[in-house]
Amino acid sequence: MFIVGPYEFTREDARNTLLAAPKILAHMSEGRNGAIDYLLTYVNQLLDGRSIDEMPDDEITSTLPPVWAALTGATPTLRALGHIPSAQAGTLLQLNASTGGVPKNAIDAAYVGWKGVEGDRQATRKHHGRPFQALCLWSAEVMETLRSEGHQVFPGSAGENITVSGLNWSDVRPGTRVRIGEVLCDISTYAVPCKQLADLFVDRDFNRIHHDRDLENGTASCRVYATVVERGEIATGDPVSFEP
Repeated sequence: MFIVGPYEFTREDARNTLLAAPKILAHMSEGRNGAIDYLLTYVNQLLDGRSIDEMPDDEITSTLPPVWAALTGATPTLRALGHIPSAQAGTLLQLNASTGGVPKNAIDAAYVGWKGVEGDRQATRKHHGRPFQALCLWSAEVMETLRSEGHQVFPGSAGENITVSGLNWSDVRPGTRVRIGEVLCDISTYAVPCKQLADLFVDRDFNRIHHDRDLENGTASCRVYATVVERGEIATGDPVSFEP
């Protein structure tokens, strides 16, 4: 186990975080005039020439903390430079959890720790469960649009923990800070859809909610992951807002 601040990483978590770091920072940087390009350059320099898949524990121990510091420092930097969405009042429409797989089922309330919603599990951790993936958020309004296209999505169906209503979903993007009840979280990156969701979509086109498709379409439909910055209790009906 690797410890960085309050966050715990298994060896697989650590290696996958290092592999994902450049893309996470690139997503945070999109459309922000190079505000955090220096962090991306720094991380690329740290990882240059290294075989992350074969990285020994001692090298992970020395490499993970500065990379994690760059990832968690990006959102405060963006906020300090004025990259903050307009004030909006949203609601936690549904809180979802499961013992593995999809759909996740509605629950009334839960404690959110550094690892996410207590009691929630993933069927496989190969692509899930890193500290930057502690929470998965999605939009009720996006689901409504998708249902109008014939897709069979509903709260919890795509594995999100937090179903949000009332926020402009294009503003809920990597590099923004969101408060949900007592919990403060930083949106870290986009959640890549997988074939486990295919049955929800017309023609099994689960990539309908891929961020690359959003870039092509000029709309926001992708789920997002978040890192927990402050722990606490959350419940259905709690307010959701952007931190100023």
